[in-house]
Amino acid sequence: MSVTSSMKAKFGLPVLCVMMLATAACSTKPETKSGPEIAYASQGIDLDRRAMALREVKELQSKGARVWCVPFARNASGVQIRGNANTWWGKAAGLYERGKAPFEGAVMAFAATRGMPMGHVAVVSKVVSDREIRIDHANWSRNKVSLGMSVIDVSAAGDWSSVKLESNPGAYGSAYPINGFIYPQTAGL
Repeated sequence: MSVTSSMKAKFGLPVLCVMMLATAACSTKPETKSGPEIAYASQGIDLDRRAMALREVKELQSKGARVWCVPFARNASGVQIRGNANTWWGKAAGLYERGKAPFEGAVMAFAATRGMPMGHVAVVSKVVSDREIRIDHANWSRNKVSLGMSVIDVSAAGDWSSVKLESNPGAYGSAYPINGFIYPQTAGL
């Protein structure tokens, strides 16, 4: 056996295994920051709208443009409100039903805070329990979309006026004030 054949025999199998593992890893769907791709079986989520919102995000990112919570929430929910997130709750009055109960497909309107003066909006993707939901939203992590992020109600009255978001598995951050939920159907329809 030549030196070359001996080297191929010695390193060939390990190199082949590494190449196969790399190929397999590249062929799986990438995970989002909040976990694996979410498959919704709910009637409350408009899957076509969600897919369109995600396509829009990819297009913006490919151009180097910034991804913001407002256009993502508008595209994903169908709630056609314009302006900064901190204005959505007031602008929804008379146009959309609003309330304190989370429903799948509703927009959760975060109140403005000192650290988040423009507010924030997110779309409820799943109601897990009376004190936990999952949301889809953009720009919580700069210029990224988070899908299926866990949110818990930490308000004393259980009215969703204060929430914490699970930014890392098992770790909920600071409490944020919530104005309430904007429901996608226009008022009177």
